[in-house]
Amino acid sequence: MAVNIQFSQSYHWLSSWILANVIQLATQDFCDRFVDYRVDPGRRLYDQMVMAARCGVANIAEGSARHSTSMETEMKLLDVARASFDELQGDLFNFLLRRNADVWSIGNPDRETIWQLRLDEPQYSADYLHDAARHILLQKSKFSRWIDSEHPETVANALLIICLRENKILQAQIQNRLEKFRQTGGFTENMTAERLEARKVQALDSGAPHCPKCGKPMLRRMQKKGQRQGREFWGCSDYPNCNGLRPLDKPSSPDQTR
Repeated sequence: MAVNIQFSQSYHWLSSWILANVIQLATQDFCDRFVDYRVDPGRRLYDQMVMAARCGVANIAEGSARHSTSMETEMKLLDVARASFDELQGDLFNFLLRRNADVWSIGNPDRETIWQLRLDEPQYSADYLHDAARHILLQKSKFSRWIDSEHPETVANALLIICLRENKILQAQIQNRLEKFRQTGGFTENMTAERLEARKVQALDSGAPHCPKCGKPMLRRMQKKGQRQGREFWGCSDYPNCNGLRPLDKPSSPDQTR
């Protein structure tokens, strides 16, 4: 797979990023309305909840932007996003516990409806920032029956379920990236392959000998350990599939050229 480094904001099309923005907006509104001085005199809880939602969005975007240069970094950042939404879930859960409120169980009609709500596929034009903003607000409106409620217990429960949905999407996204990494390798592996391919071309252009085993062009290599450490030799360019070797011809001495 060739190395391809390019600017990308493809995360605007990701369901995980779109739903994360819905969570961020709903969390900001929830905190403005219900996390007041009576439950949070130092404003620590407010800041932590808002920042957890914000970090989730930011890490999905940053991870996706790193896709072409480090799939490993992308997966790590997606996992950080997932952890941020786990943190937010914990604060919402504690909010309900402090109020002796019921946490919706599986089978609760509201819970099941929120879990089953489908997001629309984004249809963006060249003006995708404008379109993405409208799309996010439209998806947010699907949950307005619960997240705009005047009852804090309803909003907290709804956000809990939406966070669970978000983490399920992120888990699938991480698994997808892992499978792709297994098939194609990551940036480091592909950079190595690019360099080896370039060296093969250079070997052909420079008249390097051909492998005595498979006939492919050979590359100058250096012994890295053992008694012959530091000495150069010809090695097959298809190593480790082929271990063909040739000794490197020594240049003629001054006496031999006279």
